[in-house]
Amino acid sequence: MFQAVQFIEAKAGADPVETVLGEYDEEIEAVTAARNARAEFSLTGSEAYAWWIVRETGAQLANFIADSKSTKEFVLDLTSGELIEVPT
Repeated sequence: MFQAVQFIEAKAGADPVETVLGEYDEEIEAVTAARNARAEFSLTGSEAYAWWIVRETGAQLANFIADSKSTKEFVLDLTSGELIEVPT
């Protein structure tokens, strides 16, 4: 199981609000949910900083990372522990 999770920091330095967007059997389904939430957030015009991750349910390590201030997306290479940029 994979979780798509959204974090929104409404004010710099404030604790972010964490929202689990859903749990999915397949990682790609969770990534799609995170991408959709990111696209919806961009339409709001909000100045808040937000980011989205996909992780295995209960894990602290993210498999997919994207944020509201960049068009870049990253995945974690579990063999090396490095973040790798995903071409979009």
